[in-house]
Amino acid sequence: MITQTHSGLFVPEGTSDGPLAAHIERLFFHKGCPVNLATPDFSRLSGVGRDVASRVRAGLELVGDPVDVIVVHRDADNAGEHARRLEIESAVRSLGVSTELVPVIPVRMTEAWLLLDEAAIRHVAGNPRGRARLNLPRPHEVESRADPKSILRSCLLAASEESGRRRDTVAGRFNEHRRQLLERLDPTGPVLRLDSWARLVAAIDDVVKRWRSSPPR
Repeated sequence: MITQTHSGLFVPEGTSDGPLAAHIERLFFHKGCPVNLATPDFSRLSGVGRDVASRVRAGLELVGDPVDVIVVHRDADNAGEHARRLEIESAVRSLGVSTELVPVIPVRMTEAWLLLDEAAIRHVAGNPRGRARLNLPRPHEVESRADPKSILRSCLLAASEESGRRRDTVAGRFNEHRRQLLERLDPTGPVLRLDSWARLVAAIDDVVKRWRSSPPR
């Protein structure tokens, strides 16, 4: 039996969030519905607004053909998960697009998902055998912390155990380290304990069920 591969568009919040697409493809694959997510480099496009509707419109124009699913990543920040979900759904509806939609909404920021793997943080910081205390939030606390990005910065610096100019070098590589941590994120690991990830998995489950009952053409 040949399994149909579905087409999709991934719209990340920032340029460093691209690795999330591979994790979402993996989640679909594990459900028996492979998806190939197109991931346009919005940083190379001029005149595209930062709002969801503008980015989805530009992404669809770049892909050219209709897609089976649109995946939109947007941090909850201070607006909250519900408000972000409504924002994404309203933006896609405004385009008159009839396709499945999967919102990806970390609470509060994507960095919260990266604070669950101490070994990965030490590895990315270049000191996998380090013993410095990182003071990572507990899994049940991580989504309630106000600024997970700042916490991650501090944890990476602590994990490096560097000082002086070398410490400054580690600090200057934060975006690169963040991307590496996102690439190393285990979709079947500790992140499963977070409500925001559970909502993502549930949204994918719903799409898969609808495809199986009425497959896209």
